[in-house]
Amino acid sequence: MSEITVVKCGGNAAVDPAALCSDVADMVHAGRRVVVVHGGSADIEDVAREMGTPLRTMTSPDGVTTRYTDAEALDIVTLALAGRAKPRLLGELCRRGVTALGMTGLDGGLLRARRKRAHRARVDGRLVVVRDNHSGVVTEVDAALIVRLLDAGVTPVISPPALAEDGRPVNADADRVAAAVAAGLDARSLVMLTGAPGVLEDPRDDASVIPVYAVEGDGAVPRLGGGMSMKLVAARDALRNGVSRVVIADGRVRNPLRATGATRVVLAGGGR
Repeated sequence: MSEITVVKCGGNAAVDPAALCSDVADMVHAGRRVVVVHGGSADIEDVAREMGTPLRTMTSPDGVTTRYTDAEALDIVTLALAGRAKPRLLGELCRRGVTALGMTGLDGGLLRARRKRAHRARVDGRLVVVRDNHSGVVTEVDAALIVRLLDAGVTPVISPPALAEDGRPVNADADRVAAAVAAGLDARSLVMLTGAPGVLEDPRDDASVIPVYAVEGDGAVPRLGGGMSMKLVAARDALRNGVSRVVIADGRVRNPLRATGATRVVLAGGGR
């Protein structure tokens, strides 16, 4: 069986889905096995604005910021990912001759998650106990289902939500979903495309890309802006669970999967 590459398409509005799909199509037509995982932060914000529903964020004690997903926000996330972001990717892949199938984690029980219980977090600047957050962490991936699709010549395009223990949907961070999928498939590579050229020494200077970034195997990750902290958490998840190569690359360029100058993430202390 050929090696698998998992590509995470960021939801930043600057990320070019057409360029991503062009590169994925080239890989597929060359006989490579590719799985696409996507988010959709820009689409989520657009749908929320159209529906007149404000979105909130929360920050964990270790400084990582995530979306506060109450019941209304979960509906918006599901609509934006399954109804806007995913069809856009599927259409671009289809135009390039790729047989692609869109799935959320609910389809066939693809992604199973542990629901996050009540915990303390900073929400919109206030420290509160969060009890109605419909989010979770992926604990199980039906890798066999994904492999069957790949064996049939189908490129899976996957997004949250996932299925919690109680049989109800929960949002899950798409970066960490990509890491869980990569680990479940024993993928060789995880490439996370974002609206920056990689991890930056100076967030204001795109030329300050750090070629190799070592993340500690435990504890808090550095507090970086633009969602980069969560990408480092996801990279660590993937590396600790057997993925050989994790790269954070620029999703705004013409050939994002072939671009140079990205950041390779490794575990500190001689890990992968």
